[in-house]
Amino acid sequence: MIKERPPWDEYFMQIARVVATRSTCLRRQVGAILVKDKRILATGYNGAPRGLPHCLEVGCLREQMGIPSGERQELCRGLHAEQNAIIQAAYYGVSIAGSTLYCTHQPCITCAKMLINAGVQKIIYEQPYPDELAEQMLKEAGVELINIK
Repeated sequence: MIKERPPWDEYFMQIARVVATRSTCLRRQVGAILVKDKRILATGYNGAPRGLPHCLEVGCLREQMGIPSGERQELCRGLHAEQNAIIQAAYYGVSIAGSTLYCTHQPCITCAKMLINAGVQKIIYEQPYPDELAEQMLKEAGVELINIK
């Protein structure tokens, strides 16, 4: 009996879901992978910078301050999954120009601007995130934004 293989988009999204299991965020577990020519270039999940205590250990600053989701993103110990994927690629000298981002969640405006400048051409995500400016800027930049669900 031959097992049916998943299509490429589903395959990479499954991997992004597994990457999200490494998240240390208490609010939302996000995973991201950057892919080009069907090869994974970098991965990222949301969490505190390398070597610093994670929210799992010290609690959520945003919860403690009563900050609603989608507001004041700078008041957080963690980096977003997309940011960590971009940083990982840069750290190891891997160009992500022309790549596709597979992410469990739609990028926020900060991540959208970084992805545009990094040369990412397509973003495939599962969970929506209410950020109209991010959607508008991605469209203006010619970045294809696809909700896989």
